[in-house]
Amino acid sequence: MFNRLKKSVLAALIPALLLTPALSTRADVSDSLPDMGTTAGATLSINQELQIGDFYVRQLRASAPLINDPLLNQYINQLGQRLVAHADSVRTPFHFYLIQNDELNAFAFFGGNVVLHSALFRFTDNESQLASVMAHEISHVTQRHLARAMEEQKKNAPLTWVGALGSILLAIANPQAGMAGLMGTLAGTQQGMISFTQSNEQEADRIGIQVLQRAGFDPQAMPAFLQKLADQSRFSSKPPEILLTHPLPDSRLADARNRANQMRPVVVQSSQDFYMAKVRALGMYSTGQNQLTDELLNQYAKGNSREQQASQYGKAVQFLQAKSFENAKKIIAPMLAKQPDNVWFLDIMSDIDIGLNQPQQAINMLSSAKGSNSNAVIQLNLANAYVEAKQPANASRILNRYTWSHPDDPNGWDLLAQASAAQGLQDEELSARAEGLALNGQMDQAIRALSSASAQVPIGSLKQARYDARIDQFRELQKRFRQYQKGS
Repeated sequence: MFNRLKKSVLAALIPALLLTPALSTRADVSDSLPDMGTTAGATLSINQELQIGDFYVRQLRASAPLINDPLLNQYINQLGQRLVAHADSVRTPFHFYLIQNDELNAFAFFGGNVVLHSALFRFTDNESQLASVMAHEISHVTQRHLARAMEEQKKNAPLTWVGALGSILLAIANPQAGMAGLMGTLAGTQQGMISFTQSNEQEADRIGIQVLQRAGFDPQAMPAFLQKLADQSRFSSKPPEILLTHPLPDSRLADARNRANQMRPVVVQSSQDFYMAKVRALGMYSTGQNQLTDELLNQYAKGNSREQQASQYGKAVQFLQAKSFENAKKIIAPMLAKQPDNVWFLDIMSDIDIGLNQPQQAINMLSSAKGSNSNAVIQLNLANAYVEAKQPANASRILNRYTWSHPDDPNGWDLLAQASAAQGLQDEELSARAEGLALNGQMDQAIRALSSASAQVPIGSLKQARYDARIDQFRELQKRFRQYQKGS
């Protein structure tokens, strides 16, 4: 199912200079910073950050190859929330996204949004290393680095930060034009901003390594990963992209290593989900050097039980991608028999059954699985199986509930539009399409689609009232977003 929903468009890139954040609520002695709440808040309030973050995410969906894979998104969000639960100074919700990009990088922006490049799964050896990158980005957010940078710009040149904000927004939609605009905006003050960024990086390391330890991960993973980056830069003509946006002077690496050495050493095993996510990301969403290789699968086949299971799963992913469904089934069927509620196995087996033109088998399997009424991955797979089995009414029954509880998931709206179209419910199809368009920031098109839906139902009906009310909401969003679009 989820291979069908992949996009392939230009990637957006935001440098560490632009990493965002939230105000402080509480801080222990080791995390304490000067109180920036009043001054930073004079530039952007938390509510403004959330609004701008909402605008950003919609632009990102429209312009970057986000990976809308429910399994991978569920994994990185569960991992991210585990870290956030052990962070201080959290005053915004956090959301984690994956971009299909073979360049090693990660960034964060307004409203607690953290974006990871899929290449991280290739370059991280274990879950603690991946968590160290996420903890670093979370700390950029909680320490409110962008708001503080904007406040500094406002003091030095009152109009500079306004232009910078517009360039940041433009960079999301058009990376080349946006970065050129940003460089022009910051001309003359760039060196000071670079120094400030290096300070931010070490601060994010210091706070992040504490979050990492509190969440039960190995604090040595942070300096270990930074050392990998330094080594790659030293022996390569082109440094990793992450070092262009996250400066790594020797002092930063030494400081991270010193802090980790002061913490209690622990042995942390990577979770089964980490290994599954790694082979899935490499097998389905990578190209070039980041592809899932037989070398990695053979290495895992000789490892511990979790690695061995991931090796088998990875082989099945390779067969699935090659549309060799019978071979994939030979691997997954016995694994699923031993673990009938394993969501990784349920997901791939449903794709195998559909590939073999046996969607009813997928329906029977998913309907009886634990979590069929609550797990997002199982619900989406079941709805997709109903669509493939030409039972769209059953799909709509699931998807109407799903989109109510997960309104920001494009997968739910896409499937609901398909199910509605199969039933000849044109107004409901248009309504679902409108929600998907709005999630991509295409408000004009969303309003037109909903207006068409409203015109197709009886005047004065509950449906028309609902569509018209949603049109009003979209217009309010459009009005709010217009002030940010002016800056770009």
